[in-house]
Amino acid sequence: MNIYVFSGPCGCGKSTLAESYARHLVQHEGRLQVYVIHGDDFHKGFVETDRRLGPDYPGFLYWADILRFNWDCMLDVAQKALDRQLDVLIDYVVEDELPLLEDLARRNHANLYYVVLTATEAELRQRLTARGSAGLIERSLFLKEKLEHAPEHRTHLYNISGMTMDEEIAALDIATYQIPL
Repeated sequence: MNIYVFSGPCGCGKSTLAESYARHLVQHEGRLQVYVIHGDDFHKGFVETDRRLGPDYPGFLYWADILRFNWDCMLDVAQKALDRQLDVLIDYVVEDELPLLEDLARRNHANLYYVVLTATEAELRQRLTARGSAGLIERSLFLKEKLEHAPEHRTHLYNISGMTMDEEIAALDIATYQIPL
């Protein structure tokens, strides 16, 4: 079994590449099925008030708690797919969660492939603006900087600047992104 993880800043095309790569695995790599987990689907589960609530308010979750909740849910779903001998593909921003993914792979004797997408600042700005998410530009650039400079992510960078989806798939040598466990 395999676990593929596509990380990267907002707007770099994680979800689009995840869908395309899953289809590639099925159509060209002999996989019968691949289970795709989009982290944003879990994040959308939180509908929040615009009112400022303090931590003493019942049910209040800090941003870190929300992220942890999302990761717990994604890892639970990934485990269920792996229990059924399915390859799993996850797309979500991985900041400090790589050890959780490594543990999941170890427990399931699965191969772990970790790809951190990146693009130029101009391309990220253009992509986010085009999809109506200009409010995410600051967060995207923060994540770009963080991911490109952290040692655990830096060796897994995949710059997709200026590429079409077909070019991204063709140029992706997934074996180079495997994490030895």
